[in-house]
Amino acid sequence: MIKYLGIALMSFLSLGINAKTNHVTQVSQITNQAISPDGKIKVSVEGHSLKVSYCKRHMMDIKIGMDKAEFTPSFVTTKPIVEDYEMLTGKKSHCTNQGTEYQLGNLQLRLFNDGLAFRYVINGLQNEKVPKEYTSYRIPEGMKRWMMEWTDAYESLYPEMTSHKMKPKRLFQGIELTTDGDVKRWGYPALLEPQKDCYVLISEANIERNQSASCLYNEGEQFKVTPAENDVKIHGNWHTPWRVLMIGKKEKIVESTLITDLSEPSKIKDTSWIKPGVVSWIYWAYNHGSNDYAIIQKYVDMAKALQLPYVLIDAEWDQMKNGKTIEDAIRYAHEKGVKPMIWYNSSVGWTYGAPTPLFRLNKPEDREKEFAWCEKLGIAGVKIDFFSGDNQMNMEYCIDLLECAARHHLLVNFHGATIPRGWQRTYPNLMSTEAVYGAEWYNNVPTFTHEAACHNATLPFTRNVIGSMDYTPCAFSNSQHPHITTNAHELALTVLFESGLQHLADKPESYLTQPQEVQSFLSQLPSTWDETKLIKGDIGKNVIIARRKGKTWFVAGINGTDQNYIVKCCLNQKIKLSSIQEVTVFEDNSKEWKISKYKKIPSTFHEWPNGGFVMVIQQG
Repeated sequence: MIKYLGIALMSFLSLGINAKTNHVTQVSQITNQAISPDGKIKVSVEGHSLKVSYCKRHMMDIKIGMDKAEFTPSFVTTKPIVEDYEMLTGKKSHCTNQGTEYQLGNLQLRLFNDGLAFRYVINGLQNEKVPKEYTSYRIPEGMKRWMMEWTDAYESLYPEMTSHKMKPKRLFQGIELTTDGDVKRWGYPALLEPQKDCYVLISEANIERNQSASCLYNEGEQFKVTPAENDVKIHGNWHTPWRVLMIGKKEKIVESTLITDLSEPSKIKDTSWIKPGVVSWIYWAYNHGSNDYAIIQKYVDMAKALQLPYVLIDAEWDQMKNGKTIEDAIRYAHEKGVKPMIWYNSSVGWTYGAPTPLFRLNKPEDREKEFAWCEKLGIAGVKIDFFSGDNQMNMEYCIDLLECAARHHLLVNFHGATIPRGWQRTYPNLMSTEAVYGAEWYNNVPTFTHEAACHNATLPFTRNVIGSMDYTPCAFSNSQHPHITTNAHELALTVLFESGLQHLADKPESYLTQPQEVQSFLSQLPSTWDETKLIKGDIGKNVIIARRKGKTWFVAGINGTDQNYIVKCCLNQKIKLSSIQEVTVFEDNSKEWKISKYKKIPSTFHEWPNGGFVMVIQQG
């Protein structure tokens, strides 16, 4: 039962401040309205709801509630939030944030210039199950939105809609439907446009032990936050993960680091061994694992030729053919100066008839033994695949894997797994997560051929906002089903999509027959960035993003439509440029490359249907 307390009970409000990240300061103010530092975002209380506005325009109604929680009719300011931290992966290497924390009884609210976050803090549980939550967001009919039907691996599209009434794209595992056959279970992130050119991106941050992740179930216009299964019993204090709303113009959403801002600082003291990078990847081109030693050799040789630091040896390496073993493959990679990574089945999701190796990581003692073996052989990282959803067991298992991998100096890439929720800050050995309808789907069904360009122009505003995304981009040739995106579009994805490990999907011969300028671009491609700026974009139609590494800016643009575009690129309004030494531009020219060098930035670009461009700006 939700109760409202009077002002006389304000001493209750100090409950649950997280001492791990910030020191509790004396309560300073009682207020009817919580306000972001720049004054643009405001939150007020009305009954059992929070009313959220941005620049005096109404953005969102949030119903709040949780069993065992009590709330007050006014906010209490508890402390300022000021953080300054470094990231080894992501859209930005040096992150800062400034905000204010408020209490509303058992509700803890933080307000920043790029959004807000809240969680419920429940103290004094007596060996009890987690209380039931009643949070819901009202998304009225007619509001433009880009939302994904929930799947346990978060692999679906973000179609533009104005209604919750949507038939499923495919009957993925975990999709739940209304009696009318419409989707009723939705995954994060969910992008909304409540007011023209003003956006809200709903997600979640900072999953810890004894917590499950959540999704959204809708009943008409109310979208209820629904945590996945969690059977643990809590003795003492407990809180939910942060419920997160990024708020503002498109650039504010795309450039936000709110998910990691809200997450626990790094638990790994020595991070000197953690090296993001570009990877040659075997699976896509052959739609099969890595049990062929001869094919592994080809991808190692490709990595050497393109000066890539890593090769990923995918599934079935424990069934190596050609009279060879995984040890032989690892030895060959090291001889060529390439660091190998290997794949594991998590063995909690798909196991019957699934690729091997299986059941090597589930028990703590087996996991320690396996990762110690990896470390001894000089394996640089592990890709772990096929998890079974968002329940507490999966979340705890992921944390166990990250901590064990860190003890053995192994990078981690989660596939078939949940979306990023800030673990890349807490466990910086987590390089990337799939959780995206990516290039692998050219191998599965024909849908992606005609959906990819629009989908690619949607992901920078949705899935990739919240963390590294292992889409496996840049395929110049075809796999099982053809692609109609152009070469320049595909090359642009390597910059447009941020991932701490950027896996190149295509065949070695496809890359090694490209012009030397393209090969050199891939050799010099960063996988982490010092700064990210949205230059312009129309969600699902076109997007241009600029990312800086050191003194070099990489600018990538794609066309998500089948129409020609003449794009004006006014970079000087968005990024700071000093003296320019050289500008290299990769464009389409019918079916051939157009590669040009300039001493200044071109003012316009021709984007072919489903096309794109990349510009590399070398500064003095």
